[in-house]
Amino acid sequence: MTIDADIAALLARAPVAPPASLESLRAETDLALRSIQGALEEIERIDDFAVEEGKYDAAIPVRAYRPLGTTTSDTPPAIVFAHAGGWRLCSLDAYDNPCRALANATGCVVFSVGYRLAPEHPYPAPLEDVYRALCWVIAHAGELRIDKNRVAIGGDSAGGNLAAGAALLARDRRGPTIAHQLFVYPALDTDLDTPSYRKFAEGYYLTRDVMKQCWSDYLGELLSAPPVYAAPLRAELRGLPSATILVSEYDPLRSEGEAYARKLADSDVSATLIRLDGMIHACIHMLGVAPAASTVFVHAGREIRDTFGIEPRRESPNARPTVRQASPSRS
Repeated sequence: MTIDADIAALLARAPVAPPASLESLRAETDLALRSIQGALEEIERIDDFAVEEGKYDAAIPVRAYRPLGTTTSDTPPAIVFAHAGGWRLCSLDAYDNPCRALANATGCVVFSVGYRLAPEHPYPAPLEDVYRALCWVIAHAGELRIDKNRVAIGGDSAGGNLAAGAALLARDRRGPTIAHQLFVYPALDTDLDTPSYRKFAEGYYLTRDVMKQCWSDYLGELLSAPPVYAAPLRAELRGLPSATILVSEYDPLRSEGEAYARKLADSDVSATLIRLDGMIHACIHMLGVAPAASTVFVHAGREIRDTFGIEPRRESPNARPTVRQASPSRS
């Protein structure tokens, strides 16, 4: 289908030249994203934590969002969530409203992870931070009042990459049990010549040149031969938990998300692929300018609630139909 009209209008007024420094880019990105997110969504409770356990010097900030309507006696499922930003941008504050919306949509407590950023902290630092946060959340499930048997790992874009890598680490290190994976337009390989890159390399918010810089800052000298934990599409995927993968129709990362869903299914991992029609990269932030962007939360909410056996939430009338593909059943 055609690109959403509100999204097209947003693209038409996007700035042409980026800020001169990475510090300026980080600050302006946070402001720009928050300016298009719309009204702040009401939430039951927000708590800030610091993960300080382990051999590492740096504490990891983690912000917990309890969905509206939960009580102190409830032990709902949880999602450990890694934000986007090409491993080099964004903050917990930039993701405050999306995490509020995700908690309410899914009925889960969302633990947003403030991992260290590249290029100051390249691979594997961001990945190890997300994995440490995952281990901490599950180890402290009782204190955090969540169900340790229903904890998902998730993220969008570069955060989806970190979530996928953390799931691989949990499997290979015999770490905590993850109940599900939730990926929103994830970055899963360093290949910048896929069909969607060739079709959407320019003019759709995220560009090939931007992703090239992001990968370079994250991997440095490892870029020519990336570890599978940094490029999960190259990994062996058997033994991973079930997954929900949302891809945007007009996104250079679309092909790798679709390929990951196929590879998971071929590896006997239950995977559901959902295409968000008319959407672009970073649409999780665009509710304030494009009501149809609510489809991200509608479909993530539906899949997570179904997976964890949570009562369905009433859906927004602005949600668009999508192309939905479930993995084939296997005997």
